[in-house]
Amino acid sequence: MSKERRERREAREKEAAIRAAARAAEAERRERRQARKRRLSKFTPSFGSGRQTGIIARRRRIQNSILFAILLAVNILVWVVRPDWAARVAVLIVTVLVAPVLAMLLFRRR
Repeated sequence: MSKERRERREAREKEAAIRAAARAAEAERRERRQARKRRLSKFTPSFGSGRQTGIIARRRRIQNSILFAILLAVNILVWVVRPDWAARVAVLIVTVLVAPVLAMLLFRRR
């Protein structure tokens, strides 16, 4: 009976040692990754912690969504109406170039 218990205990200890080694290796990888992030983050600008909140940011998101919807509708309309690729590509390029001007005209800061 004691021989069986000893073998089971040795098997458990062996499994525990394997799991501990795996945890240690994972912890070491995690620490190296975090150290690499800390080193590299010195060279990158920090823009805060995610999405901006507040009234002004919300209004800007809404305005950008409206502008995107308008430009997307124009491109879809041209895609449906005009069969030639030259017109489709031209409208796409013009849309990208005109987007900032259109944003300034539609949503003036007073």
